[in-house]
Amino acid sequence: MKKKNIILIGPAYPLRGGIADSDHSLALAFQAQGHQVKMLSFSLQYPSLLFPGKSQYDTSSVAPNLEVHSLINSINPISWFRAARWLKNQKPDLIITRFWLPFMGPSLGSVLRWSGLIKKIPCIALCDNVIPHEKRLGDKFLTSYFLKSMNRFLVMSRSVGEDIKSFVSNAKTLHHPHPVYDQFGDSILKEEAVSLLGLDSSKKYILFFGFVRKYKGLDLLIEAMKDLSDDINLLVAGEFYEDESGYRKMVEDFGLASRVHFFSDFIPQDEVRNYFSAADMIVQPYRKATQSGVAQIAYHFNKPILVTAVGGLPEIVPHLKAGYVVEPNPSEIAEAITDFYEHQREAEMSAFVAQEKLKYSWSHMAQEILAFVD
Repeated sequence: MKKKNIILIGPAYPLRGGIADSDHSLALAFQAQGHQVKMLSFSLQYPSLLFPGKSQYDTSSVAPNLEVHSLINSINPISWFRAARWLKNQKPDLIITRFWLPFMGPSLGSVLRWSGLIKKIPCIALCDNVIPHEKRLGDKFLTSYFLKSMNRFLVMSRSVGEDIKSFVSNAKTLHHPHPVYDQFGDSILKEEAVSLLGLDSSKKYILFFGFVRKYKGLDLLIEAMKDLSDDINLLVAGEFYEDESGYRKMVEDFGLASRVHFFSDFIPQDEVRNYFSAADMIVQPYRKATQSGVAQIAYHFNKPILVTAVGGLPEIVPHLKAGYVVEPNPSEIAEAITDFYEHQREAEMSAFVAQEKLKYSWSHMAQEILAFVD
């Protein structure tokens, strides 16, 4: 296959988070296959007034071996013009643009349109979501502006592919499941991980991981906890993107203060394995979803996963094999967790996950993308 000049547009180091991490992984996969790869990222991703977390930047991890150009200011059209000119001057063979939020539609769509490349080369939108979990006025217009700036689409859940058709009726779409994250190192012994977290090694632990927002259903899981055995503990590891106090009040009201452990900061890459290694199962009690990077971290660590039957989550968790698929309500969540421990399913499910994850790789996604455009 002829080597290509590829530009990947989206968040990249020193910006932090799962989208940036996965952008790096895809870019490195192309690079490992001998292609020239450059990343076009943001000088300003979110204005501080619109960012609910504590920091947008990762100062704890090592920069990936990638060429990153941070040129796009999401609210400054002058930067869009400069980025478009830079993009055109690179003479790329392929552009892949990450899209996850309508707010990014004007900046990303304008860069692509003003570059003049849309009618000359494959321009793929890698879409996490096109209809956001938390809707706002103007979302449809902003999303439409971006999607109509592209000529091909890559989705990681079939539901997103269907959503795209409501904006672009004749969309050329490729579906590939979200690959396994592979940058977090190997797992460690549960006893060691529990000790590092300052917890009691005689207890059982389930894990809710990632930033906390209403649609992720942490409140459903906390309510389910009151119906579980007293030796089952919940780890909540991730930064709160909404008021934390309501969740803590639930814990107090249900008498769960000794069984729910909050680690409410952004978790650096080199500490992620501590939480997954300490947990027996990962729980994602989402009210809404498309696909999930958290599930793919769980796959990396061979951990069973409980997901709710929303969006594309059931596509990646075969029920009673890799974990559980339940409805998003506390009683079904509690029943599945109880079944997991009473029937001692951890070893069997972990073994299945270890085999199932072999079909999820960044290298395979890169190869599928190149076949899609050739």
